[in-house]
Amino acid sequence: MIVMGSRKVSYYLLLLCFGIVVVSVSTFFAIGDDTVQPVRLNVNASDATRQIPETLFGIFFEEINHAGAGGIWAELVSNRGFEAGGPNTPSNISPWSIIGDESTISVSTDRSSCFDRNKVALRMDVLCDNGGTNSCPTGGVGIYNPGFWGMNIEQGKAYKVTLFVRSLGKIDLSVSLTDSSGLKKLATTSIISGDVSNWTKMEVLLNATETNHNSRLQLTTLKKGVIWFDQVSAMPVETYKGHGFRNDLVQMMADLEPRFIRFPGGCFVEGEWLRNAFRWKETIGPWEQRPGHFGDVWMYWTDDGLGYFEFLQLAEDLGAAPVWVFNNGISHQDQVDTSDISPFVQEALDSIEFARGDSSSTWGSIRASMGHPEPFDLKYIALGNEDCGKKNYRGNYIKIYNAIKRVYPDIEIISNCDGSSVKLDHPADYYDFHIYTSANQMFSMAHKFDKTSRSGPKAFVSEYAVTGSDAGTGSLLAAIAEAAFLIGLEKNSDIVSMASYAPLFVNTNDRRWNPDAIVFNSSHFYGTPSYWVQRFFTVSSGATLLDTALDANSASSLIASAIIWKNAEDDNYYLRIKIVNFGSKQVSLKISVNGLNAYSIRKTGSSQTVLTSVNLMDENSLNNPKKVFPVEVPLNSAGKNMDAVAPPHSVTSIDLLMESSSIRMPGSHHSSASAI
Repeated sequence: MIVMGSRKVSYYLLLLCFGIVVVSVSTFFAIGDDTVQPVRLNVNASDATRQIPETLFGIFFEEINHAGAGGIWAELVSNRGFEAGGPNTPSNISPWSIIGDESTISVSTDRSSCFDRNKVALRMDVLCDNGGTNSCPTGGVGIYNPGFWGMNIEQGKAYKVTLFVRSLGKIDLSVSLTDSSGLKKLATTSIISGDVSNWTKMEVLLNATETNHNSRLQLTTLKKGVIWFDQVSAMPVETYKGHGFRNDLVQMMADLEPRFIRFPGGCFVEGEWLRNAFRWKETIGPWEQRPGHFGDVWMYWTDDGLGYFEFLQLAEDLGAAPVWVFNNGISHQDQVDTSDISPFVQEALDSIEFARGDSSSTWGSIRASMGHPEPFDLKYIALGNEDCGKKNYRGNYIKIYNAIKRVYPDIEIISNCDGSSVKLDHPADYYDFHIYTSANQMFSMAHKFDKTSRSGPKAFVSEYAVTGSDAGTGSLLAAIAEAAFLIGLEKNSDIVSMASYAPLFVNTNDRRWNPDAIVFNSSHFYGTPSYWVQRFFTVSSGATLLDTALDANSASSLIASAIIWKNAEDDNYYLRIKIVNFGSKQVSLKISVNGLNAYSIRKTGSSQTVLTSVNLMDENSLNNPKKVFPVEVPLNSAGKNMDAVAPPHSVTSIDLLMESSSIRMPGSHHSSASAI
C-alpha cells in the first residue's frame, strides 16, 4: 500500500474518477498467459541485507527555469527594486510599464535610493492633475508590474504590498491589484500622506474580491507632482509555514519526503563569470537591502529574496538536511588562483557560522536578528559544482577543506570529482556523481555501482535524469528508466548514500532545461512521470533492504527490489516490492516471500500501484496533469506466494501489510510516508 496518510480517502475518490484506469490496472495483476513461462521473483526476508541510509533520497533545488524567482518564492513583483537593468542610469525597469502617455507622465531612474547596496530608484513625474487644463485620465497615471508572466490573485485571499516612497509634496496614491488590462480592480486601497520628503516605508493589505490568474500590481495617482519608488513588494499573506514560500509548489516538494535538500545550484552557484556567482552575504538581512544579482548562466535577474537564510529555513520546514553548495572561486569562465583563495576560505567559514553559530557570534547574531536564534542543522557542504577538471579546483578545494575541518570537524564535505571508478587523490566524505543520458543507458546504469569500491568516500548522486529525445518534456520512458536506476541505488546503498533528481522545477514561461520534475505557471502545476517515480521511493530512506532474486531466465528488461518499512501513521510494517519492466511485453510473475518465520502477510490491507500509460512517450501537461499517474488498488491476493503481471513499460509497487504492528521487524523504519 503506497500510503497517503490523511490524503488516503481523497485518493480513493480519485480512483473512482479514473475507474477505467483502475480496471485496466487490476487486470495487470491477473494470472498471466499459461503458455508463457512466468518469471520467478524470490524475496528473502529472513536475512535483511542492511539498513538503507536515512539520507538516501532527497531533492536538489537550483535557481533555473525561474524555479525560485517566480516559482517557490512567493514574491509576486518582478524586479521589485528596479535594479535589474544594472547600477547605471538610465536603467531598464522591465517588466514595469507606464500607465499614461508623454503628456501625462514621465518615468526615469536615478541613484537616489536610501539603500546603499541597491541605489537605483524610479522617479515618476506626474504632469497631469485632477482637473485643470491638463487633467489626468480616468483612473489616473502611474506604473504597473505584471509579475512573473501574470500574478495569481485568488478571491478571499490577502496580499501585503510594501513599498518605499519619497515625494516633493503630498501624495495621494492608489495601490491596486487588477486584471491584465488594468481596467478591472480585484483589490484596491489608497495611500495619502502629507509628508514623505524622506524615504518612507508604506504597507497596505489588499483583500481580493475575485480570482484572476493573470493579474498585475498598479500604483496610480491623479495628483501632479514627483514621486520616487523603490523596493515594491507584493506577497500573499498565506505562505508555506509562514516563511514566504508558495504553498502548492513546496507541498509538492514536501510530498517527496526529502531527507536532504541540495541548494542553490548547480551552475547558478558558479556563474558564467565569478562577478555573477551566488554570493551568500549579499542575500541575507532585510530583503529590501539585498542588491540582487544577474544569474548569467540561466540569464535572468533575481532579487535574492530567496537567499541563503531562506534556503536553510526551507530545509528545516521540510525536515530535510541542508546541503550547501559553496562557490570555491571557480566559474564557467574564470577562476581564482589557489594563492589568492583566502577570501573564499573565510566566506566558507562565515557561512557555517551564520548557519550554526551561537546567536552571540558575529554571523550567528545576524541569523538571530532575522528571526532564527537557534542554529540550523548544517552538516553537509559541497565545494563547487562540476569543477573537478578545472585547473585550480584541487588546490582551492584542499585549502577550503582543511580550513573547514579544523574548525568544524563534523562537517561532511563533498568533492566534485567522481570516485566511482578511480580513487580520489584528495580527502572527501562524499564524491559527487552526475548522470544525464538516454533511457537505455540510464536503465543499464542500475548496475553502475555494483562493482564500485566499498572503501573511501560515499557516493552522492546529486544530479540524474534521462534527457534528450527520450525525455521530451517529461516522458513515461524517461521515468521508467530512472526508476530502474533508483532501484540500483537502493541495492548499492552501502556505497551510495544520497541521490536527487535534477532539475526539480520549471516555469512554463522560461524553459531553460528539459525535462524537469515539477512544471508550473503562476497558478497551476503538475508532476512529470519522473516526479511520480520519485514518490515510489519516499519510504526507502532508512528502510531495511531485503535480498531479491529474479530467475536466471528472466527478461533482461526487469529489475526489482524489496524493503521493509514502518508507517508511523498506522503503526504497521509493510513489505514493499518494486518491479520495473522496461520492456515492451508484459511479464507474468510468480512472487515468493520467504523467511517471514512466525510472521505472516495479512489477507487484507495490502495494495498494488502501477505507473504506466498507453504510449511510451506520453507526458503530463497543465491541461492533462495526470495522464501518466500512479494508480493504486487493493490487493486481494496478498500472501507469501502470489501471481502478478508487470505491464509493459511500467513501474509497479506492491505493499504487503504484515500481520502485527507490534512485532519488531529488522531495521524498523518510522516514516510519516505520504508516498505516492
